[in-house]
Amino acid sequence: MSEGKLYAMLIGPPGAGKGTQAEKIVKRYGVCHLATGDMLRAAVNSGSELGNELKHIMATGGLVSDDIVVNLIRDNMDSPSCAKGFLLDGFPRTIKQAEKLDHLLAARDLKLNAAVEFAIDDAVLVERIEGRWIHKASGRSYHTKFHPPKSPGLDDVTGEPLYKRPDDNAIALKTRLEAYHNQTKPLMDYYAKQGVHFSVNADDKKANVWKKVMGIFDSCGKK
Repeated sequence: MSEGKLYAMLIGPPGAGKGTQAEKIVKRYGVCHLATGDMLRAAVNSGSELGNELKHIMATGGLVSDDIVVNLIRDNMDSPSCAKGFLLDGFPRTIKQAEKLDHLLAARDLKLNAAVEFAIDDAVLVERIEGRWIHKASGRSYHTKFHPPKSPGLDDVTGEPLYKRPDDNAIALKTRLEAYHNQTKPLMDYYAKQGVHFSVNADDKKANVWKKVMGIFDSCGKK
């Protein structure tokens, strides 16, 4: 790792369990969790010039440019919470985005330590997605069958109501998976050529997935 820091990302289709493992990674390694959706919401709520620009883009149904997301990552890298490194989640999703991220890291003489793929069959994801509920403020996710909250419909930490994403259904999932396979799956070869691609079986028990993830990141610290 660069000066004892960890620069990593989680890659996988919706419902693969990235969010669950991300919480554990942040706690164990002290890195900041840079999830694209969270960064965009935080920027909008900040009232900054960039936040107001994002608010307008989202309100009009526009697409947030890759450069804006890269700039958000850059700004977050300078925050105290990212002093030990970062864990990216939701970016990059395309080769073009990966190249922009590489340029950002190279400008700081940094390199990615690990791009961890959460590999899982599409058929398994339907049940996972349809039972998923999320705490909007924190991004904590629950599942009615696999990871239910202590009190139905309420977040374990705050007691606030959980919500269901409108695209967490089988029909929308099919579209999202097509986009994942066409645009994001090629990243595996891209990062394999850099020697930083790792794969975990996301359909395994959560404890086993965590053990494999720990093994990957612990080995990064020995390089």
